[in-house]
Amino acid sequence: MAKKLLMGNEAFAHAALEAGVNVVAGYPGTPSSELVETVAKLHGAGTARDVHVEWSTNEKAALEMLAGASYCGARVLFTCKQVGLNVASDALMSLNYVGVGGGCVLFVADDPGPISSQTEQDTRRFGAFAKVPVLDPATPEQGFAMMGAAFDLSERYHTPVIVRPTTRINHASTFFEVADETHGRPLPAEGFQKDPKWVIFPKRAFEGHGEINRRLAQIAWDYAYDPALAQFNEVLEGGGSEATVAAGAVRSAGGEGAAAAASVAPSEAPTVGIVAGGVSVAYAREALALLERQAARAGISVPRYRFFAVGTPYPFPVETAAAFAEGLSDVIVFEELDSVLEEEMQKLAGVRHLPLRVHGKLTGAANDRGENTAENIAGRLGRFFDRTRARQWAIPSEQCEGEAVPSRADSAANGTAQWAVPPSEDLPEHVGAASPSHGGHAGAGLPARGQADSLAALAARTIGGGTLSYDGPLPVRPPVLCAGCPHRGSFYAVKQALKGREAVLCGDIGCYTLGNAKPLDAVDTCLCMGAGITMAQGFSVVEPHKKSVAFVGDSTFFASAMTGIANAVYNGHDVTFAILDNATTAMTGSQPHPGTGVTLMGEKRRPIVIEEVLHGLGVQHIGFANPHSVEMSVAAARAAIDYDGPAAIIFRAPCIQLKKPAEPVRISTELCAGCKKCITSIGCPGIGFDEGLRGPKSGERGQAFVDGSLCDGCALCVQVCPFGAIEGAVGFGGAVAMEPARYTPNPEPFQTGEIPVVLADERNDFQETELRGEPDQTPGEVLGAAEGSLEEGGAR
Repeated sequence: MAKKLLMGNEAFAHAALEAGVNVVAGYPGTPSSELVETVAKLHGAGTARDVHVEWSTNEKAALEMLAGASYCGARVLFTCKQVGLNVASDALMSLNYVGVGGGCVLFVADDPGPISSQTEQDTRRFGAFAKVPVLDPATPEQGFAMMGAAFDLSERYHTPVIVRPTTRINHASTFFEVADETHGRPLPAEGFQKDPKWVIFPKRAFEGHGEINRRLAQIAWDYAYDPALAQFNEVLEGGGSEATVAAGAVRSAGGEGAAAAASVAPSEAPTVGIVAGGVSVAYAREALALLERQAARAGISVPRYRFFAVGTPYPFPVETAAAFAEGLSDVIVFEELDSVLEEEMQKLAGVRHLPLRVHGKLTGAANDRGENTAENIAGRLGRFFDRTRARQWAIPSEQCEGEAVPSRADSAANGTAQWAVPPSEDLPEHVGAASPSHGGHAGAGLPARGQADSLAALAARTIGGGTLSYDGPLPVRPPVLCAGCPHRGSFYAVKQALKGREAVLCGDIGCYTLGNAKPLDAVDTCLCMGAGITMAQGFSVVEPHKKSVAFVGDSTFFASAMTGIANAVYNGHDVTFAILDNATTAMTGSQPHPGTGVTLMGEKRRPIVIEEVLHGLGVQHIGFANPHSVEMSVAAARAAIDYDGPAAIIFRAPCIQLKKPAEPVRISTELCAGCKKCITSIGCPGIGFDEGLRGPKSGERGQAFVDGSLCDGCALCVQVCPFGAIEGAVGFGGAVAMEPARYTPNPEPFQTGEIPVVLADERNDFQETELRGEPDQTPGEVLGAAEGSLEEGGAR
């Protein structure tokens, strides 16, 4: 064993390997990507043995491949981000009905914020929809323990199991003791066993549904009583005077939590509770510690409370929750993203007829979206404690200062400031009075009337109040494409080719979504992966007078664009596909894809050639361009756009992460006119403007300058400048012939013709790959000849 500082995703990879996982597959997506990469790294280093790892073409392909491996008895791990589960959902819904063989764990990372996603969808909801158990870690350490438990649970009940961390868990770092070497679990000698249950006919689905319902009830019971799973649902008590604060946690296994609560004297037993799930458990615990510390300094008591940390949200651990709720009158719930736990507590109160008021997202007591923070939760807890203590003392409403309970609209508005401590003046039902008849005083009862020393006011004054703040307007800093990014030239070329024509430009998911920003302004829509390809077809049907152009990256092309392209060819839609081939999956960390020929197992295969796929799908016009060459790119784009019917233009140049930067361009102070054309045309962050610079042509206007630390030397700006003031060589082969290149395969069936140049990323060392075949060779013969030349050290 070795002690290592690991990111959460790295730790989860180690946990899966230590659990004996045999096959790992997924599709890149922040915040989940590092898990698969860590497994690949450890496998490449020889410390993770007997494991297969791959990036699949998309999430559906990954889960279906893993389902087959699981049927053979292998332990399998699927990874994706939350929206990736949408792609895999078809397979998941049926897989749960059929069941699994070896343990099948789905590692699905949610993205509150969202920080790098289209949606804030909650995978706990998806788990309930698919009737698949969900584990929700509060810390990377708990997630490490959950990984092994998830495999065991999957095999015990032959069900897929979801582990649902969120971004802060995925990317937090801490120390772990991990094995020096891991081995995949030995596979069953009998292998795959033929059985009618593996074929999902309606009768089998009916039987499977019954199996699902029965096992979910049993799993909910296990969550409460099985120590291996009940450890993830923790109940503790705190608050009150120093003499009555419980020492440590009371771990709940069924009625144990209720028994512990009942053992406390009635006057000291808590009447309020806090429920939290996932990373909100850590936030809430920190918030309680901050609030109790400040309250002790101010001489204000924090009411006795009971805390329920839910690590197994689906199926909900009802028995543990019932023990937690015993004797409580009010509960507040903190969770990201939906009101899953809040609704479960409401249902528990209704089904068991508990005198329990549940507060949370639905009542405006918690953030309705986005991330929680310790500071925000501390303020909300202060308000919650003040309100519930007021009810306990039965103070008449006219003695309570402040506003009324907020409306749903107010709650939604307040939810936008989820990172801050709620200001005391915005807190509904302020409690600032103590009734003398109740013997209240600041230390044991309610604070004196008119003084800002309620717990809510205390939190607003002291927790987060000492941090630096700025109330003025903030500068606008939108994300931009990198300096030298080939996509910039692609967008610019298409916009130039469309001048004088009405058009709709459909974008997609990836770095190139940033093409929507000005001055490029080249993305009108972006929905989900691959959607731009088919949305463009819808625009062409309804508004045929406008040209529909769809941008898609090379990785997304293989993941989810090919079906849409086939649809365009089949139905004859007049659309242009602009395929941005930069030889990598850039946005999520430069992962390989089928067009690179590089695999995570270390094998290098012949890349799948995009133009061959397009031709096979029936696209008749396929053009090429180096996006760093403006004239070539505009001509190629214009030819594709003018074509009547489905047409494609492949803009091909490597991502700047795959190559060394060229010499930065230079701006001549003698020739620069200060027109800002280089800035307002392409928006490259490597170009700035200094109003203090002077020159013979710029006069008092100032001049543009190049930031040599950012400039990649692509020289797109050289070709945009109308005065020839910028000097530099055009990147990736230079400004080659203006006549656009066309893909012209041999028309004879089963013959390849000449295969054009293809890009490949060989572990971030960019190279050109060139495979060529004779007209009378089959594709297999061409591939075989190419493999032979590779073995002999020939052309690659």
